[in-house]
Amino acid sequence: MGKIILRLDRVMADRKMSLNELSEKVGVSNVNLSKIKTGKISAVRFSTLEAICEALDCQPGDILEYDKNA
Repeated sequence: MGKIILRLDRVMADRKMSLNELSEKVGVSNVNLSKIKTGKISAVRFSTLEAICEALDCQPGDILEYDKNA
């Protein structure tokens, strides 16, 4: 069975945006964003994903990746 991999860290690095800056723009705590960034979550609200994509000027597919071999 595959696995969804979160690539938030890569997109943040590409945009040169810190966790604190993203947290302020998205309105989500540093702790929750850190969990998303490290993949230590089991779900993401669409509203949070939308806010992250807005702040980082990206698409959900830039942040989420499916690995069928994982």
